[in-house]
Amino acid sequence: MADEAILKTKKMNIIEKVKHFLKEVYVELKRVSWLSRKDALRYTMIVLAVTIIVAAFLGGLDYFFTALLKRFVVK
Repeated sequence: MADEAILKTKKMNIIEKVKHFLKEVYVELKRVSWLSRKDALRYTMIVLAVTIIVAAFLGGLDYFFTALLKRFVVK
């Protein structure tokens, strides 16, 4: 049965292949277990908060080491 599907796709032209692919994508997307709006918003806020915290930490380290280098290396 798999051999028949392979032979069938070899005979298809590019437009038919794209249509077949998009139909399969649609079927698979119907099977996906999507997050609720509440969960998606919660996880988005967590990612943003962690990103801001890490950016502030790295910015602080950059400022500290830049000031340190200016004080001891560049005069």
